[in-house]
Amino acid sequence: MRHALSLATAAAVLSALAALLTSAPASAAAAAPGETLTLPVRDALQALPVEEESRAGYERRKFRHWIDADRDGCNTRAEVLLQEAVTAPTVGPRCALTGGSWYSPYDDQYFDSARQLDVDHLVPLAEAWDSGASTWTAKERETYANDLDDPRALIAVSAASNRSKADQDPSTWMPPSASYACQYATDWVADKSRYRLAVDPAESTALTDTLSRCPNEPITVTLAR
Repeated sequence: MRHALSLATAAAVLSALAALLTSAPASAAAAAPGETLTLPVRDALQALPVEEESRAGYERRKFRHWIDADRDGCNTRAEVLLQEAVTAPTVGPRCALTGGSWYSPYDDQYFDSARQLDVDHLVPLAEAWDSGASTWTAKERETYANDLDDPRALIAVSAASNRSKADQDPSTWMPPSASYACQYATDWVADKSRYRLAVDPAESTALTDTLSRCPNEPITVTLAR
């Protein structure tokens, strides 16, 4: 009798776990702005809406960026460079950066001048527009373009790799450094999850393919909207 009860309890636990895992994408979709969610990256990808994208009406100036939100003299670009420096640069008047060193994970290279770097929006502004930001307010787009609250949103990389990427998504561009593919795809899903952005069918397929070869690591995101 005791053995039968144990088997029944185990079955109930497994059933509850299965239901929880199955409902993870739905739970993510129902979460409110400001809420923090943790779930496996493949589940997070599954929770993203799959929709065709449109660039109609896009202009880069609709995302006001490189603002000085805390009014300390350093704009968003400089703040990222300071946060990500391997060796800290000297900060001069008007936040001019001299010296220092940085690592660009896109192409697995080190640089010793801030001028050799771009600060990349991991999910490009045009891609954000295509996948949902066209309906946002100007203030919401400004917040997205200057997001220092999630370190995955903005990243200092070589100017060459950033300009090669331009506004492409993972279906047409991945970092030249193959060892960074899993991190890039995982961070892309996290960034899109944070802002509830859609993925198009080709993008979804490319991310699914990449992540199938990666650990199904949990990601934690605080919803921005």
